[in-house]
Amino acid sequence: MPNLRANVPENKTPVRDLSDYSYVPQRYYGRIFASVVILLLLALLINAFAHGKIEWRFVGQFLTAQAILFGLANTIVMSILAMGLGVIFGVIVAVMRMSHNPVLRSVAIGYTWIFRGTPLILQLLLWFNLALIFPVISIPGLFTIQTVDIMSPFMAALLGLSINQGAYTSEVVRAGLISVDQGQYEAAKSIGMTRLHALRRIILPQAMRVIIPPIGNEFISMVKTTSLASMIQYSELLYNAQTIYFANARVMELLFVAGIWYLVVVTLLSMGQNRLERYFGRGTRRRNS
Repeated sequence: MPNLRANVPENKTPVRDLSDYSYVPQRYYGRIFASVVILLLLALLINAFAHGKIEWRFVGQFLTAQAILFGLANTIVMSILAMGLGVIFGVIVAVMRMSHNPVLRSVAIGYTWIFRGTPLILQLLLWFNLALIFPVISIPGLFTIQTVDIMSPFMAALLGLSINQGAYTSEVVRAGLISVDQGQYEAAKSIGMTRLHALRRIILPQAMRVIIPPIGNEFISMVKTTSLASMIQYSELLYNAQTIYFANARVMELLFVAGIWYLVVVTLLSMGQNRLERYFGRGTRRRNS
């Protein structure tokens, strides 16, 4: 038998030790240039505001003013209530949208179409001026009440924000329900569960992983959206800031005060959203930082 090893040419290239090589890091000149430009522009912006015609002492003075803190509290309360009702409306409408009943499905589609298709500020103004259309709200034999007595700025803002939010939330919830595998519905049906029972015990808990991130974003957006309620004289953060600067003409200072508080609230909510996402994302490979 011939020697096969003899036909294989020997490797004459000597193997060099890794210590013979030197590491030369790649230089990203484009990134360095972009970073320098951004830092320079940021420094110029900070310098412009620091030496602009802004009395920063008034910003610090009004940051904890009673009217500002009262408006901040109203903003937080309105955000929580409107978002809570919006989620309830959204879940109900999403379930109706997925129903086999054509009437329920049509009503859900119409609700979403109307309140997503018209501006929120228009809806707030309609609710606030509802007494022009229906001066009296009554149920024969039970009660009769003047519409202007109950349609206060608070009630108009709550109805406008929550019903509008429900239209958007319904699409988020529906997307979460659709993301659950159809086999889960069939498995629940096979053990005798009704559709609503399966949604509550099996489908919704699995869909929460998909629902929570956009709902958290909607809640953060709601905090800022409440500023539109200033148009109907609801005493929230921006409205109270405007009331003060109408009196003392410190427009920019009061706007900065409102902006600072919005940033504080949004930052805290973002931290809470991250914790919720990690909680509902347990058992999955993907982790949210």
